[in-house]
Amino acid sequence: MRIAMIGTGYVGLVSGACFSEFGVNVVCVDKDAGKIERLKKGEIPIYEPGLEDLVRNNAEAGRLTFTTDLKEAVKGVDAVFIAVGTPSRRGDGHADLSYVYGAAEEIGRALEGYACVVTKSTVPVGTGREVERIIKKVRPELEFDVVSNPEFLREGSAINDFMRPDRVVIGAETERAQKVMRQLYRVLYLIETPILFTSLETSELIKYAANTFLAAKITFINEIADLCEKVGADVHDVARGIGLDGRIGKKFLHPGPGYGGSCFPKDTLALVKTAQDYGAPLRIIETVVDVNDKRKAKMADKIIAACGGSVAGKTISVLGLTFKPNTDDMRDSPSLAIIPALQKAGAKIRAYDPEGMHEAKKMLSDVTFCTDAYDTMKDASCIALVTEWNQFRTLDLDRAKSLLKAPVLVDLRNVYSPADMTAAGFTYLGIGRGTSANAAQAGQPKAANGH
Repeated sequence: MRIAMIGTGYVGLVSGACFSEFGVNVVCVDKDAGKIERLKKGEIPIYEPGLEDLVRNNAEAGRLTFTTDLKEAVKGVDAVFIAVGTPSRRGDGHADLSYVYGAAEEIGRALEGYACVVTKSTVPVGTGREVERIIKKVRPELEFDVVSNPEFLREGSAINDFMRPDRVVIGAETERAQKVMRQLYRVLYLIETPILFTSLETSELIKYAANTFLAAKITFINEIADLCEKVGADVHDVARGIGLDGRIGKKFLHPGPGYGGSCFPKDTLALVKTAQDYGAPLRIIETVVDVNDKRKAKMADKIIAACGGSVAGKTISVLGLTFKPNTDDMRDSPSLAIIPALQKAGAKIRAYDPEGMHEAKKMLSDVTFCTDAYDTMKDASCIALVTEWNQFRTLDLDRAKSLLKAPVLVDLRNVYSPADMTAAGFTYLGIGRGTSANAAQAGQPKAANGH
């Protein structure tokens, strides 16, 4: 089989490389000539474990090629995938579909025969119908089918997610389109991966429903963590206690500074806007968006409190800048809210991230970017652990103490044990790790209804 992948961003490049590993001939297309030239040389523009080897091996085998020529790329293809960006539109929060619709028009003009036009980008309900309308307008005589095939890739483990997915969702409404998609995913059929065929609208909504549910789960446990701090409970025990219930499950019950990245922030907002447009508002998700936005700023308050109520003139060591480990993605990272809030309060920032420094330098100003974790600690009054990279899990605490002005650690990912940190001579503050002393200081809840 032969496919074209329009867009060589995170989704397009990973999906194209993985399809080529399945034995499919893949042409990846992008308008950025410089990017295409770098890919031809084996230079990967994003950090994703295992991707560089996957691209190189399949390029050498001749199954994966790169070009700026869309018209040439779609010749003789069985399917054309649209994997371009759908960022939040400025001003209203809706997904910006201009790249999707632009690609659809170009594909319609370029196709010479039947193919499936597959939306791999995350798109709101109704996008597939509009893609179909656009192509029919420019080429009324063309035979084609529009298919929705959302991705469910986690940054940092995307290759495994593509190769061994929980499920594959395909919105395909003709037998011809379903046959093409079954053949493309034949390797996954052989390992009995659940493959769900639906309508276009259902497939599009499944993607948004999945991401917003996970975002709601993260926000739920973050709010429970706040309550734990007040009443003297431990959020990790609470998460384990509810996560062992098979109806709830343990995943995404990890408290932290709030969700970020390329998916959850824009997808929750896009679904809220879509639901409002259709007169079926999603009040839960509206609250999730609001709570998550405010939480990031609250993390700066937590750091300031740990420094005695003021960071004016103090240096803060920030460990981790990306929204999660094993990626260089800085989009909507909590660090982008935390660091400016600390700077506004008068703090000086020394920061380090294993992979995100290049992107962070474009987004953060007046930050001293350091060579490693210990370099950030020189004369710092506090360490703020923002992203849980593995190398931050086993810090030399004696060395850290010798570099710090004050042995204070604010652990926004709960990487360390409070008891171990106290024993090491640190003042330690985590997320949702209340103590009975905290509860006593907070006092008893106010009586309700006069009781």
